[in-house]
Amino acid sequence: MTQSTKVLFIGCGDVAQRAAKLIPDGYRCFGLRRNPEKLTVGVVPILADATKPKQLISAASDGYDVWVATLTPSAFTRDAYQESYLAVAQSIAKAVDGLSQPPKLIIWVSSTSVYGDSDGDWVDETTMANPVTFSGEILLKSEQIIQNLPCTTSVIRFSGIYGPGRTRLLDQVRAGKGRPKTPKQWSNRIHSEDCGGVLAHLIELFQSGQSIEPLYLASDSQPVTQHDIREWLAQQLSVSLEEEPVPIRPARRCNNRLLLEAGFKFRYPSFKEGYAALIDNQKIS
Repeated sequence: MTQSTKVLFIGCGDVAQRAAKLIPDGYRCFGLRRNPEKLTVGVVPILADATKPKQLISAASDGYDVWVATLTPSAFTRDAYQESYLAVAQSIAKAVDGLSQPPKLIIWVSSTSVYGDSDGDWVDETTMANPVTFSGEILLKSEQIIQNLPCTTSVIRFSGIYGPGRTRLLDQVRAGKGRPKTPKQWSNRIHSEDCGGVLAHLIELFQSGQSIEPLYLASDSQPVTQHDIREWLAQQLSVSLEEEPVPIRPARRCNNRLLLEAGFKFRYPSFKEGYAALIDNQKIS
């Protein structure tokens, strides 16, 4: 690259900051958020509210090659999802239309919750989205706004993210909470470090002149049932579990073939590598 590629991370939370660390020299990373004072080293902070089109246009007027939107709603409520995902997608659409130098690529982070219940069947990028929750419905509406933009876009649907600071399952297993073997409750997961890696990989792929797909399903290579993953974790933690019946949630198994074909290599290809590293890190700390 003759000049540095400028990447604007909108939202710029944990996953985006991990991506910024994995992007090689030759890129300049900027983090746009309402409270940008605690960003990782190497990310230039930009104070702005991405839900406000005028603020986003002003912040992006310097010209950025790539925009990456990684958002975190303030709560798991319809209003919070509308005020984050939907509001930012609409703001991005207005900003792209209003800028003299729009981005070459926009990456939008979404979730596999848009698939809904698939009765345990495999899903991939060709599977029809059929959300059954308010969060899935709003995420799908937001995706559609981004996909209709007049520039290259790529939507990344992450499955359940775990890693440092995301230890809910580990905490439940430590508390002895198991799950019944049947009916099968499938769990699809991806380590937060691999989430950052996916974003960095696709940015590099695009900047090297290769084409990227408009949609990727990003999940590790081993879907597992809630019963089996909890039993495995219980063995690692030397705890006993008591099966706890819970309402059956939407079930599906995520196929990451397209992401692998794009050349992405997982640092944690299954829950075993990822959780083993997480448990080791907790012992050290």
